[in-house]
Amino acid sequence: MPAQPLNTPTADQIRRAPKVLLHDHLDGGLRPGTIVELAREVGYDNLPETDADKLGLWFREAADSGSLERYLETFAHTCAVMQTREALFRVAAECAEDLAEDGVVYAEIRYAPEQHLESGLSLEEVVEAVNEGFREGEKRARANGHRIRVGALLTAMRHAARALEIAELANRYRDLGVVGFDIAGAEAGFPPTRHLDAFEYLKRENNHFTIHAGEAFGLPSIWQALQWCGADRLGHGVRIIDDIEVDEDGSVKLGRLAAYVRDMRIPLEMCPTSNLQTGAATSYAEHPFGLLRRLQFRVTVNTDNRLMSGTSMSREFEHLIGAFGYTLDDMLWTTVNAMKSAFIPFDERLAMISDVIKPGYAELKSEWLFQ
Repeated sequence: MPAQPLNTPTADQIRRAPKVLLHDHLDGGLRPGTIVELAREVGYDNLPETDADKLGLWFREAADSGSLERYLETFAHTCAVMQTREALFRVAAECAEDLAEDGVVYAEIRYAPEQHLESGLSLEEVVEAVNEGFREGEKRARANGHRIRVGALLTAMRHAARALEIAELANRYRDLGVVGFDIAGAEAGFPPTRHLDAFEYLKRENNHFTIHAGEAFGLPSIWQALQWCGADRLGHGVRIIDDIEVDEDGSVKLGRLAAYVRDMRIPLEMCPTSNLQTGAATSYAEHPFGLLRRLQFRVTVNTDNRLMSGTSMSREFEHLIGAFGYTLDDMLWTTVNAMKSAFIPFDERLAMISDVIKPGYAELKSEWLFQ
């Protein structure tokens, strides 16, 4: 049989391949031009650059600087221009459009409603504006020949005290575009157990949640997220590698926690480029994704903050393909992992896999026959 079907996919094939995104922050994915225009509209004059290209470069350089202070400053600018209903609607619609253009067919986009109240919006008004924006973005994508479905994850900030309130908000809007709950923010000093009341409430309501864990902090954060809080997924989870020993002969031994994560098929929302920026990994080639994929953990590929990382789902896959020699079959495997792990009903996940994702990859794999 010819070797071509197993060849490395081209950049065009990577872009056209159906992709599923589970970990992406709305305030980390704005178009630079949109930030400039919104800043002008609302009178925000603290942007470091007013030229869109220069501003985009500033965001990437700040995220790459190694300075936590500069990295956090980037979100101060994006949140500053996301304080009105019109701005939230626009940013959400453009998010859906941009992802669809990149071949994403399903996405769960997270944001913290409590960070968008400075101009007088209520929590409910924030959620409704974002939901309406996602619906508009889906509509525009269809008009451009793309299909995407977007669900929202409502995030509570782990250093604040509004987690239960945001969890209740997520539950109220669970049939209106919100598919789950998340907590984010600095892990060190702010363990997920501070918000047990929110997680226990969500479990009583049979609702879904993911927890940022195992990124900047290690195994205790992952253990608490799973065994105390009951997370359905782990945001990042990259530090699970600390519980895996690789001997010189290549043999591997899993610790109790790593074995549990693999045995229970806990989804890991891995964000390679972001992990490099935050120091959770040193290079794409040395990113734990490679070993975790080989050991059959349920790894998924994600963008985290597309603006700050200068990335997209296609670029993330390009980096992994370059580092590990992955094929379309590997892309399909991780994409199915992600779709299995989504927070929409089982029958809808199955239909996306059977009717959208697998046929899409089968078509790409067959293209060599017509060359």
